Amino acid sequence: MRKKMVKMDKLVLSPIKINNIELKNRIIFAPTSLGLSHEETVEKYRSIARGGVAMIIVGDVPVSKRGFLSMYNRKMAKHYQDIIDAIHSEGALACAQLHSSDSKFTSLIKYIPLVLIKKMTPNDLRNKLNESVPHYISTLSLKKVKEIISNFGDAAEKATQLGFDCVQVHGDRICGSFSSSIMNFREDEYGGSPENRAKFAVACVSAIRKKCPNITIDYKLAVRQEKPHYGNAGVIEEEIKVFVPLLEKAGVNSFHVALANHGELEDTIPPVNHPYFKEQGCFLKFADEVKKYTNLPICGVGCLEKPEFIEEQLQNHRIEMAAMSRQLIADSQWVNKVKNNEETSIHTCVRCNQKCLKGMQAHKGVHCIYEGRAS
Repeated sequence: MRKKMVKMDKLVLSPIKINNIELKNRIIFAPTSLGLSHEETVEKYRSIARGGVAMIIVGDVPVSKRGFLSMYNRKMAKHYQDIIDAIHSEGALACAQLHSSDSKFTSLIKYIPLVLIKKMTPNDLRNKLNESVPHYISTLSLKKVKEIISNFGDAAEKATQLGFDCVQVHGDRICGSFSSSIMNFREDEYGGSPENRAKFAVACVSAIRKKCPNITIDYKLAVRQEKPHYGNAGVIEEEIKVFVPLLEKAGVNSFHVALANHGELEDTIPPVNHPYFKEQGCFLKFADEVKKYTNLPICGVGCLEKPEFIEEQLQNHRIEMAAMSRQLIADSQWVNKVKNNEETSIHTCVRCNQKCLKGMQAHKGVHCIYEGRAS
């Protein structure tokens, strides 16, 4: 029998109020592309909610009113409602991560045959897609820019109609690319200075706030690191002081701070042997910088696994919430085990990326080496 840890009051289990919602504890399932069937996706979310998390962020919910994955599509609306019902049935909140693509996938159709005959890998295709982003962002018409901004407001309203409790603006897709000096070469009001590059994201938040005055808005702030360079979208650390106050003024209620994407996936989903991001809490230094410019609640991410480490970050007011993906896939009962003083029985994520990231890349869906083991 495993020995239980000495019971103590844990901040990680305490509630927190953000705008008009209350999280029952400080643990959130981070937005994740699961790559599973509808039934498997619903059950995966149900299992994670049953494990005791306060909220699940459903990743990559498109704001577009057209397309197969749109919330406005009857089949997809039912898909999201089933997910929301599963999450709510287990006592957790459901958040929609709103995003819009920052590239034209149709421009890459010519490469699909090469992928099919294995002369190009899916990762090669992803790199091609990333390479197309600067041209798309920099040549997008003002009419289309305004349309996408408006779509964010409408999508937030649609999300609440479907039953989502709040929304997160994905600051690492189109918002992150507009924010980035690497991706954005526009010469109009949306390009150039950090203040101008912030205008698109700020306008998207404002559109949501105008359409849904009382909705709780989280913003995933993507931070690009230099020296050494990691990430291409988002903002550099020195620009945080510009972006955060503007986003807060527009109506953001909390920040979810992470490393910017549009680089190698193993940078934002670091394995245990990553050359730079190998320690627990590897992205929390970006949250430290955000903390200097806002009093809003901050959610930290980045290889968060051990209860004692997360508790220490909360107690030190470094973050107010902790988001995990791989760890909750490794052990969906993480929160319940902490609550029951059974931390020593947690299946700790070893960051091997064998069946989660590699499963997604192989189009087999996100799984874990712990699957099938008793919890």
